[in-house]
Amino acid sequence: MFRIAREGWPFVAAAAGLSGAVHMAAGPWITALPIMILLFMLFFFRDPERRIPDDDDVFVAPADGKVVLIRDVREEEHIQDDVRQISIFMSPFDVHVNRAPCAGEVRVVRHTPGGFRAAFTDEASLQNDNIAMVLDTRYGKVLVRQVAGFLARRAVCRVGPGDKLERGQRYGIIKFSSRVDLYLPKAAEVQVRTGQRVRAGETIVAAISRHAGGSDTEGNGMEGLEEGALQSSNS
Repeated sequence: MFRIAREGWPFVAAAAGLSGAVHMAAGPWITALPIMILLFMLFFFRDPERRIPDDDDVFVAPADGKVVLIRDVREEEHIQDDVRQISIFMSPFDVHVNRAPCAGEVRVVRHTPGGFRAAFTDEASLQNDNIAMVLDTRYGKVLVRQVAGFLARRAVCRVGPGDKLERGQRYGIIKFSSRVDLYLPKAAEVQVRTGQRVRAGETIVAAISRHAGGSDTEGNGMEGLEEGALQSSNS
């Protein structure tokens, strides 16, 4: 079944109405453009089902897209501790529905107004308009930040403090190209590399060390971490 994110229905309805109005006023040939807009809106706001991993102690990608940064960093605003950051850039062609990286209770949801730099830049994390969600989990605090980009002008977080989320559960959306930053406890071992494409709710991006797989998996995670740190230092 083809599913549309609920935030997309006003855009779909507007495009459909425009297509109908143009068709009535100007004929079928002129209707091609608004129909293309309608098809893009249906494509952009698609919300497919995902196979959520049931492995213990793993974190899944909160967004579809490409991993653009992996590094160790000190997160002072919400966690006040050393964490591992994984940043995912979403192009206009990716699914933009965001999912919880793990189970937990929402502790904080905070909107911070800001600019609209290109979402793939390091500066976008702190300088762009964003919504931070902090989860209380069995592993400690986990922070997910929805970051607006050059085209994306609005992020939507559907949950509030006290709400409980399961791993892979839908919790929000960012409209048009954007970025999601994930901050995990240092005990989490990265399982992806910079440049790798991931799927929200489905791709395992990190796991708690004691449950990580064999040495090959561990090496891949650390290699990605080193690449991300090098990318950050050279930017």
